[in-house]
Amino acid sequence: MKSFEKNIRKVEPYVPGEQPRQKVIKLNTNENPYPPAPGVKKILENMDADRLRLYPDPTSGELIKALAKYYGVGEDQVFAGVGSDDVLSMCFLTFFNSEKPILFPDITYSFYKVWAGLYRIPYECCALDGNFRIVKEDYYRENGGVIFPNPNAPTGLYQELGDVEDIIRNNQDVIVIVDEAYVDFAGKSAVGLVDKYDNLIVVQTFSKARSMAGMRIGYAISNPLLIRYLNDAKYSFNSYTMNPLSIACGAEAVRDRAYFEEGLRKITETREWAKEQLSGLGFSCLDSKANFIFATHPQYDAGELFKALKEKGIYVRHWDAERISQYLRITVGTREEMEIFFDFLRRYMK
Repeated sequence: MKSFEKNIRKVEPYVPGEQPRQKVIKLNTNENPYPPAPGVKKILENMDADRLRLYPDPTSGELIKALAKYYGVGEDQVFAGVGSDDVLSMCFLTFFNSEKPILFPDITYSFYKVWAGLYRIPYECCALDGNFRIVKEDYYRENGGVIFPNPNAPTGLYQELGDVEDIIRNNQDVIVIVDEAYVDFAGKSAVGLVDKYDNLIVVQTFSKARSMAGMRIGYAISNPLLIRYLNDAKYSFNSYTMNPLSIACGAEAVRDRAYFEEGLRKITETREWAKEQLSGLGFSCLDSKANFIFATHPQYDAGELFKALKEKGIYVRHWDAERISQYLRITVGTREEMEIFFDFLRRYMK
């Protein structure tokens, strides 16, 4: 080892889902199968390229204003970043600085461990129960902060808002982050609790329900003080985090509520239909409330099935990890894409 290597920050990176360049049935990264709101396309078509020679608005003001209006909160209660990963990473950096371990589920979004390692944050994982659900009482102990997704990933299970509030109520001396990347497909958001609990931060994204994963837009909603702390950290890191195109397109997507709700309806209907189809083929499915399904089959190895699907140009997600190695995570695509997926399964299982 070179002498300088001892001072290099080494981390085990997050491994994202594959992004194949060839045309495939892509059910592996939980992208929305439908295009963004029509107004977004108009902005893209009419964008003045001359604007790109100028720095963007560091406050992302147009987007912040649209989000504040949508959620009925103050503009000083919204923070925007380059995807919810950027927002969550900034939250880890800003708020998790205790010597006590932060808490999050043992089966959850794997980036949490990466950020904890990157920022040298101690952590402990609370085991999901036998049904893959969060045990809220496991979080009622001394810690340096709490974070969990709702719905959880990769299980898709939604924690009722009462349980979420119990976790927040029992941790008022630390910051609690509720990661709601998939909440639009599920149930009530914890955003309604931010004025009640001054330790709560709710993080959401445009990558799922708003069909804009390629734009990289995420945001946090909290009280003005915590948002100010986030902005202080951001401006100490990079003042110009969002480009003008993302700001304009994001604001337009928020304004088109009708298109957003229609997209949610189509995906949730397809999800419930797909659960029935999987059950009919002998799969056991968790009751996902996200835009994906977590499923296992008692007679077919998940790893082998993953490989067979991929060979036919159908991409799903598989982790060779403890407790979930026999599960596949299947993004909900269009009805036509899902029909192709099921046609393959019926042939494979003959």
